[in-house]
Amino acid sequence: MSEVAVQAGLLDRALRRVSTLWRDMAAAVSGTEQQADIAARLKDCLEAKGGEVSARNRAAGMAEAYRTLDEAGRTDFLRALAAFDSDPAAVARAMEAVAAAADPAERAVATARLRRALEPPRIRLLTAFAAIPDGVKFLVDLRGDLIARMDGDKLLHALETDLKGLLAAWFDVGFLELRRIDWHSPAIILEKLVQYEAVHRIRTWRDLKNRLDSDRRCYAFFHPRMPEEPLIFVEVALVQGMADSVQRLLDEKAPVLDPASADTAVFYSINNCQRGLDGISFGNFLIKRVVGLLSDEFRNIRTFCTLSPIPGFRRWLDTALAKGEAALTEDERKALKVAAPAPLALVAPEGSASSADPLPEDAALLARLLARRSWHRDEAVQKLLEPVLSRLCARFLAKEDAPGRAGRARDPVAHFHLSNGARIERLNWRADTSENGLRQAAGLMVNYLYDPDRIEENHELYVGEGKRPVSATLRRLAKG
Repeated sequence: MSEVAVQAGLLDRALRRVSTLWRDMAAAVSGTEQQADIAARLKDCLEAKGGEVSARNRAAGMAEAYRTLDEAGRTDFLRALAAFDSDPAAVARAMEAVAAAADPAERAVATARLRRALEPPRIRLLTAFAAIPDGVKFLVDLRGDLIARMDGDKLLHALETDLKGLLAAWFDVGFLELRRIDWHSPAIILEKLVQYEAVHRIRTWRDLKNRLDSDRRCYAFFHPRMPEEPLIFVEVALVQGMADSVQRLLDEKAPVLDPASADTAVFYSINNCQRGLDGISFGNFLIKRVVGLLSDEFRNIRTFCTLSPIPGFRRWLDTALAKGEAALTEDERKALKVAAPAPLALVAPEGSASSADPLPEDAALLARLLARRSWHRDEAVQKLLEPVLSRLCARFLAKEDAPGRAGRARDPVAHFHLSNGARIERLNWRADTSENGLRQAAGLMVNYLYDPDRIEENHELYVGEGKRPVSATLRRLAKG
């Protein structure tokens, strides 16, 4: 039997033994006792007694045991791990040495020692987890658990900051592999695609096959230590002209287009797959890489754009109207009064001065129409609402800032694409008539245009100067 096989057997036995031990421990103790026991076992891992193989076995056993813990047990584990902080006395002595340094060379040496003193032992523990099989995925999931639990807990927040720093270095775009996913990709990857699709849910295998047909493309970033786990993926439709309806774009009965006749690539779904990688951005690199790949593959494609949701529009609109921060024009008000004359006992949404206050007239008029179950199929109502909602939505995208963030788009999807160098190009009425699309944005969707020659310029305009690149048509609409 090879040495590798022997070590694998030892590791498997260690995992089973430690996992059983932890399950028994978790059933027997709780709270402070359990946290103290976890701390003792983490300390054993940190001291690495018994050589490298033993240390790795202990780390693997700890990771496996963590997965068996209930929610309270996981919180105890994370708090125990976070408690392995820097030694305050060692840090103070190192700081004094820096202050007392007599020359640049001595200061450089003292500063290096200060950096080592500042590094908490939990960094070594996290790095030990990374060395075990599936250890990187374990740490990504661990950070996902941390994000869900922090809620003002400063100790957990410190641990999350350390872990985010490690993951940001390990998941640098230079280490990632861009792969095309198609119908012939491994089944486990296709299953992940279905699992992680959050923008436009994949309902059936036929739906999935349609999205991977010859006039479609799907690309994802992978990490070499997580080869079966997409980190982020983008779905692309190769079409003629800028798409204005996601239902038509995803219609399984629509004829397949010859990619050679397409002139536009539409990015219609972008999904981050790993909660533990939140805040570690590689979406902008994904889009730019895919634009480059498609440009090389299809010389006939000249336009690269998105068909994107506007998830924050209705929430902003309801609150802005209720608080008097947005208003209808007099002509709009008169037209809507004719269509919705009957008063309803509606109250202001959360966020207004008082949730028990009656809605202002403008908000009540829109609320009465949008509350109708089939308003989006009533041609007369649509004709009245389209100019009103389009104008207000254009304002929302082009002018409204995130709370406390001057120059940053209020809509998170807009912020993502503007940060990546896109331009807000065109609004599309009745572009998403699904229940979710109507609830989030009254069926409106937006095209963001990625002009390869202007991506860097647009990025700097938005990120550097806080100015949003907007098409002339949409800018005029926002001023209406």
